[in-house]
Amino acid sequence: MSGEGALSVYARAKELEREGRSIIHLELGEPDFHPAGPVNEALKGAVDAGKDRYCPVAGVPALREAIAQYLCDTRHLNVTADQVVIAPGCKIALFMALMALLDPGDEVLYPEPGFPGYSSITLGFGGVPVAFELSERNHLQPDPDEIAAKITSRTKIVITNSPGNPTGTVYTDEIQRRIAELAVRHDLLVLSDEIYARIIYGGQYASMLSYPGMTGRTLILDGFSKSFAMTGWRLGYTVAPAPIVPALEMLAVNSYTCVAEFSQYGAIEALRDSAGATAHMVAKFSERREQFVRDLNRVPGFRCLHPEGAFYAWVNISETGINADELCRVMLEEAGVAAIPGAAFGAAGTDFVRFSFASSTATLREAVERIQRVSSAWRRTAVVR
Repeated sequence: MSGEGALSVYARAKELEREGRSIIHLELGEPDFHPAGPVNEALKGAVDAGKDRYCPVAGVPALREAIAQYLCDTRHLNVTADQVVIAPGCKIALFMALMALLDPGDEVLYPEPGFPGYSSITLGFGGVPVAFELSERNHLQPDPDEIAAKITSRTKIVITNSPGNPTGTVYTDEIQRRIAELAVRHDLLVLSDEIYARIIYGGQYASMLSYPGMTGRTLILDGFSKSFAMTGWRLGYTVAPAPIVPALEMLAVNSYTCVAEFSQYGAIEALRDSAGATAHMVAKFSERREQFVRDLNRVPGFRCLHPEGAFYAWVNISETGINADELCRVMLEEAGVAAIPGAAFGAAGTDFVRFSFASSTATLREAVERIQRVSSAWRRTAVVR
């Protein structure tokens, strides 16, 4: 298995802060918002009411029912509470899903650049990760023809991630439809990582589960960290076909037992979103996206497409004349701006850097100003556009 580049950069950034340096953190995918007041009050109320006991392995029934209703309201999906299994974080939901489904030698198709856990966890269970590329020439969209060409007799799972980390890509309807057709034709399972589903900048979100033939073969992975700014709560969930749910429950019994009861009651209130917190947060992210992408494209050698979802700027730095590792080192050590070299998300990200724009507009503006000041390290070799 392998580590996660964002956490390595974060560790070095914190070292510099302890030395007294001013660091702007654009490396972690963490909203700078906090849960809305009613969410915190619901959690406090649950604690005061004694909701601090062991609870059902798959999750508090009221939360499972709330998630099923939420997916109906926001994604027009017809799922039942019995299909929902609560986990201590979306990453654990991914881990448990792959543990339940993979046998040694099974192949898993996954997007690259993409979340490092896809390939790492697959390897950890003896599976074979097979990347399909999200390339600039294809507007960072998957190529269904490439996916089709990589399907073999050992292929078992296709992982999709829309909106995606690190590129911010929202898969088009045509591409998702063709991936669904491939899954049906080759009898594949699909893990649809939808953790950023609420953070899109136009259009209507479509889940992989909504396409013909996908009901019995799609697992949705989602959680509360991104859309509800609840990163430290460690709350995720899987929506799985009924035959797979007992396996996920068995794995939970043998690992984390259950998720903290009181936090689940806070999550129910988050799904209600009575304060409109998610829409407000996404509106702010949209404003930041416009400003930050515009400012980044003024840095010598930087080229950044507008992300369609999530809160990441995926910047091509090939025209700077230096590699992404060195560029990120200069930005962190000399400018105090933490960002992630793209190779942390797979070999297809070698010429890129990922920035998170989940920070205030003032902070993002200062970050670019700092980067501009140290860009002399590559300005002479940058191609003039």
